[in-house]
Amino acid sequence: MGLRRKTMIINGDALTELRKLPAESVHCCVTSPPYWGLRDYGTAKWEDGDQNCDHIEVRGTTRGGPKSTITGGQDITPHSGHYRDICGKCGAIRIDSQFGLEKTPEEYVARLVEIFREVKRVLRRDGTLFLNLGDSYNSSPHWDKKDYNQGIGGKSIYRGRTGIKELKPKDLVGIPWRVAFALQADGWYLRSDIIWAKPNPMPESVRDRPTRSHEYIFLMSKNARYYFDQEAVREPVKETTTGEASVRTSGNSKTRDKEHWGIPHERIQVVRQYKIIKGANIRSVWTMTTKPMPKIFGHEHFATFPPELPERCIKAGCPIGGTVLDPFFGAGTVGMVAKQLGRDFIGIELNKEYCEMAERRIEGVVYQMEISA
Repeated sequence: MGLRRKTMIINGDALTELRKLPAESVHCCVTSPPYWGLRDYGTAKWEDGDQNCDHIEVRGTTRGGPKSTITGGQDITPHSGHYRDICGKCGAIRIDSQFGLEKTPEEYVARLVEIFREVKRVLRRDGTLFLNLGDSYNSSPHWDKKDYNQGIGGKSIYRGRTGIKELKPKDLVGIPWRVAFALQADGWYLRSDIIWAKPNPMPESVRDRPTRSHEYIFLMSKNARYYFDQEAVREPVKETTTGEASVRTSGNSKTRDKEHWGIPHERIQVVRQYKIIKGANIRSVWTMTTKPMPKIFGHEHFATFPPELPERCIKAGCPIGGTVLDPFFGAGTVGMVAKQLGRDFIGIELNKEYCEMAERRIEGVVYQMEISA
């Protein structure tokens, strides 16, 4: 399905569809792949076995969950999730090209490297990649209220992280940096690690570590020289302190201007420059609150990032009239922001219902732009 030339939403597997795109055809990629081991988005198909089987595996019990039953005076809810490969009830085989359900971090990283190798191919020579990734801990599968039945129509079931033999229980897996180093080794230039700081993080009932309140955004480029519009994303500074905090001085160099006699020459030059550009270079910590998407299309998508995040990436990495790529399109936030900023987009999404949701969101944005013109 598509809205117009170079503005399209493609329903399909990311790797398969990326291979169909022409080389050096997009300016920038802004994306957030499904995090490893977090959710099952309900895209699997089952072959053979019993067609009436739900293929749900019961792994144990926990207290206080939804639809619980009272047994022996205790409130009990089963841990549940789809069988990973073969249904233990009917023997059906699970067929699923969904991303994020790999058995090990190594498999997850390897698939990402393969996908972003194709992204690099379709990027222009001066193209950039803004990659958002979150981390996870090595633990046994467990039920968690905040992850229960998330996704479209309650199809997304929390799977938990299978214990990794190479890591100790409770170890932070380090997924973002594993991916960053693997992409670097595959030829990408790793230019910056950006911290997305969340003032309103998801609460965690942990007592032996800090609550996670950040994710990573990696800025990567295809080549050493690339498009980056620094002026479009400058941070505001106060007139009274413009340039003062960030200026370094060296030696005893002095100006010949009596007005500035005794003031290091370098400081004067930087202050004058800051008065012209009206802003400071963008920093590597971005503080943005999470904003859940309103339930206005009959269902919800819980993994959307705030529009301010792709807005900053697109302004820096894609010129007006250029094309932004998101191979994990989800609910279409990147495409929605791209349209608002006067850019085209290409979005690839495996889940058909998410594609339909994204198209309705973007059509709403286009309509609002037309009536406001």
